Amino acid sequence: MIQYVPPQGDDWAAIAAQDAGFGAQGVQSIIDFAIANESQMDRDIGRALATGHFSEPMPDGEILGPTRPRGDPSGLVLKGGRMVAEWGPTQSPDMTFSVAKSFLAICAGLAVDDGLIPDIDRPVRELVDDGNFDSEQNSGITWRHLLQQSSEWEGTLFGKADRIDRHRRLDLPPNTPSLKGTHRDLQKPGTFWEYNDVRVNALGLALMRVFQRPLPDVLRERVMEPIGASDDWEWHGYSTSYVEIDGKRMAPRYVLQGFQLDL
Repeated sequence: MIQYVPPQGDDWAAIAAQDAGFGAQGVQSIIDFAIANESQMDRDIGRALATGHFSEPMPDGEILGPTRPRGDPSGLVLKGGRMVAEWGPTQSPDMTFSVAKSFLAICAGLAVDDGLIPDIDRPVRELVDDGNFDSEQNSGITWRHLLQQSSEWEGTLFGKADRIDRHRRLDLPPNTPSLKGTHRDLQKPGTFWEYNDVRVNALGLALMRVFQRPLPDVLRERVMEPIGASDDWEWHGYSTSYVEIDGKRMAPRYVLQGFQLDL
C-alpha cells in the first residue's frame, strides 16, 4: 500500500474494510461495542464532578475550571491513515483528562532539547526556586520522578492538596470501597508510584517556570502548528492557577477542549 498522510482538514481518504484487510462485520462489531460501552461518567461533566465522581468530597472536590457536557460516542477506524469507518460527531471537541500527562511529557522533552533542563535526573529545585521543592520531602525530587509519577511530592497547589490522590488505586475491582484521599505515609522520592494529579500539576508549574511562558503557547508553536493540528482547541486555567513570572500573569496547565489538560 502506498504511504498516505491525511491532509489538514476534513478531506481524508477512505478505504473499504475488505481493502484494508478487515472484515466488514468485524468493523461493525467494533463500532457497536464502542457505542454500547461508553464511559459511565455522567455526560454532564460539571454535574459528575460536583456529585463526587472522583471520590473528592467538598472542599477538596471544588470545581476550579470550566466544564462542558460531552457528546455522543464517536470514533474512527484507520488503516494507513485512511478511514475505514467513522461514527458519531467526530468533529465536535470534547473534554478529556489524562492526556495531560502526555502533553506535559512533550513539553518536558522540548525543554530538554532546548537545554532548559540539562539533566532530568537532577533535582527540580536546582532550576525552580518557588518554594515547592524546598522541604525535606521534596528537595530530592527530580524531573524524572515527576514525569514517572514517583515523586511523592507533598504540598498544596492551586488549592488542591496532594492528599486528595493519596491511596488512589487503579486496580481495584468495581464497587470496591476506595481509600483515595486517606492518609498514607510518604516514601522516598523515586521509590513509590502513585497516580496523583496534584503532583502532575506540580510538574506543569515547574515546566512553565523553566520556559517562562505559558505551556499552551509552547505546545501550539512547537507541536500543534508544525504538525498541522486543528485550531479549535482551547485551554482555560483554574481560577486559582495563575502565577506571575517575569512580570507576566500566566497559567501553567489548562482545560483543553478537544485535548483537555486536567488540573
